[in-house]
Amino acid sequence: MLKERNRVYGYACINMGFSSRPKSKRITTNRTMIRRTFDEKGIMYASELALQNVKDLNTILDWNLENDIFFYRLSSNILPWASEYKLTDMPLYGQIKYFARKAGEFAEKYHIRLTSHPGPFNKLASPKERVFELTKKDLTVHGELFDMIGLPRSPYAKLNIHVGAAYNNKPFALDNFCRNFERLPDSVKTRLTVENDDKASLYSTKELYDNIYRRIGIPIVFDYHHHRLHPGGLTEKEALELAISTWPKGITPVVHYAESRCEEYNNYKIKPQAHSDRIVHQFNDYGHKLHVMIEAKHKEIALIEYRKLHDKD
Repeated sequence: MLKERNRVYGYACINMGFSSRPKSKRITTNRTMIRRTFDEKGIMYASELALQNVKDLNTILDWNLENDIFFYRLSSNILPWASEYKLTDMPLYGQIKYFARKAGEFAEKYHIRLTSHPGPFNKLASPKERVFELTKKDLTVHGELFDMIGLPRSPYAKLNIHVGAAYNNKPFALDNFCRNFERLPDSVKTRLTVENDDKASLYSTKELYDNIYRRIGIPIVFDYHHHRLHPGGLTEKEALELAISTWPKGITPVVHYAESRCEEYNNYKIKPQAHSDRIVHQFNDYGHKLHVMIEAKHKEIALIEYRKLHDKD
């Protein structure tokens, strides 16, 4: 069972131990295909891949429980090319739904928090209607998958995105984001969160608070690594606590923690935004209870190593 700790650590999408196995024995939720293959093999093959993905999700969650990992980010590839068809049209929909719901029941029983981080091509702030429609499609698929799994329609099961771009006019882009948010289905709106960025040309925690949270009320996911690169005039503690204040009562805030790959390899030709393989420095929660998504390239290996180094709760 989930222990009462100030910090609960999670990892994202890929279990390195399972995915490094020979292909025939690999356990992963990332099976997908290129467009040409989808055009050739169609929805039946997409269904076959989706079914294996949700079956393997159950295996991964079981492993997570055995290793005291109670926070996990779901892959966005569980349902390949799902924006191209209705989920209920999948020939294997009944079996997919069964194993998805089984995973959800397991997560609920053992208090394993499941979330997702739809890709950077989701640009809710875009002034182009076609880009918004593609974003809406992708986010809707995530919302439908979360409903299928049986996850709550709340930020506990967050769908986290970035604003996306500034389009040389931040107020314009932020306004677009808020207006387009209202056009999303409830399965998405009730779960959506927004994250601070790692470049000064984009959005700090303070900008998200002033222009998005205060207008549409969605929580802010605080990213420590991004804040170091773009503090926006606030200290780490100030920005963290501002983000924490946006979360509904009773839902533990999520933060992201990563370290810079250029420092890890002492190679400053690497962009400072790039994530390291492992993390070694103890971060400061400033006394707050947090669910910490560790964004390291070595996934669960990095999490377990970090926990052994630093977690004394």
